[in-house]
Amino acid sequence: MVENNEDVIELLQRQHREIRELFTQLDTAEDDDQRRKVFHSLVRLLAVHETAEEEVVHPEIRDLEPAAESVVEARLGEERRAKELLTTLEKMGPDADGFDTLLVQLRDDVLAHAEHEEREEFPMLRAHRPPERLRALAATVRLAEAVAPTRAHPGAESAKANLLLGPPAAIIDRARDAIRAVLGR
Repeated sequence: MVENNEDVIELLQRQHREIRELFTQLDTAEDDDQRRKVFHSLVRLLAVHETAEEEVVHPEIRDLEPAAESVVEARLGEERRAKELLTTLEKMGPDADGFDTLLVQLRDDVLAHAEHEEREEFPMLRAHRPPERLRALAATVRLAEAVAPTRAHPGAESAKANLLLGPPAAIIDRARDAIRAVLGR
């Protein structure tokens, strides 16, 4: 359940827990259909989560202190790699040979990325921003996620690229999602 007074750090940490749970569900899926549905849920959550971080959180962190720039650049590199792996996995599909090997790499990369954010970025935000600003950032992240693409788009890791390329990609992605839902895929 989403708390209205949830701040941006709490929101992103909750999403990190949801991502971990989706990886666990992928490992324990009982059949191909369930595995495919869980994988699509994972792709969607990762795509909207990373887009919102790139549009809202990373720019906010960059403004905190000079040392924050290198932290943000490292996170953007991790996000690009994850998007590339996600794109490859999505093209392959959960039934393809080699999917599980790449999925393990994606899981390891994504969980390490989340740990870096929680250990490096979130303490900076907590130390430099008042609670009301952190709650406002959570609301902004939710808005960004509501209009974000639902698929990974490598190369759009900056706030500017997401704002320029994101809306058309989101329309296409959400149309695909609707078609997939109607067709039961």
